[in-house]
Amino acid sequence: MRGIYIQFKVIHALIMRELQTRFGRENIGFLWFVGEPALFCLGVTVVWTAIRPPYENGLPMTAIVLTGYVPLTMWRHCIARSVAAFMANGSLMYHRQVTTTDIIISRMIIEILGAICAGIVIYFGAYFLGYISAPEKYDMLIIGLIYQSVFCFSSGLLIAPLSEKSDILEKALGIISYLSIPLSGAFVMVDWIPEKYRWILMSSPSVEGVEMIRDGQFGYHAHAHYNIIYSTWINIVLLIIGMKLTFDARKYIRLE
Repeated sequence: MRGIYIQFKVIHALIMRELQTRFGRENIGFLWFVGEPALFCLGVTVVWTAIRPPYENGLPMTAIVLTGYVPLTMWRHCIARSVAAFMANGSLMYHRQVTTTDIIISRMIIEILGAICAGIVIYFGAYFLGYISAPEKYDMLIIGLIYQSVFCFSSGLLIAPLSEKSDILEKALGIISYLSIPLSGAFVMVDWIPEKYRWILMSSPSVEGVEMIRDGQFGYHAHAHYNIIYSTWINIVLLIIGMKLTFDARKYIRLE
């Protein structure tokens, strides 16, 4: 229990250090960890609401974009902040209590909570303006956010150690994140795809999480497709592989 308490304090200290390093104390300071993803999500939501029809397959466009782009932003920010995360914080690992796992956990917590809080802020704004209604199933909405958060965390665990081994991954990650947008489920639901192609989207853990979130938001108004058993197992496998790579990453880190 003492060891767990010490690691908890280490992660908390790393989070505070990361927030101060990235956002400083000027202007709104730490609140930028919410403001940054909020600006991304708000811009895309406003543009899509303005240029697209109010409803897509009977569902409000604002809700479709918001429930899809917030999880996408969470994932993209997580993998972006995981690149070279160990190298950037390598000097901290001179301290025996600081591990590679602590470093990536602290960064992923900031990105995941930042995206969720940003989504909540934009959601309430859209709700009061009448562009979106209250969720039909709060429990399913929360479950979807949990599954998406686990997937983003496991993605960070995979990218962080792999980026230490390969400079090519760091350069190609931006392209990969853009090319993966069609497989994220951000702007389309599985039910809108011809049945013979649905398995392509449903093989993506991100699509599984987004479909759960939309099931929570729309309820019986939309036919969401997801498999909680598959999503659970694929996330567990990704977590195990990511943890193994992260534990082994210390031997590749160049401490300066």
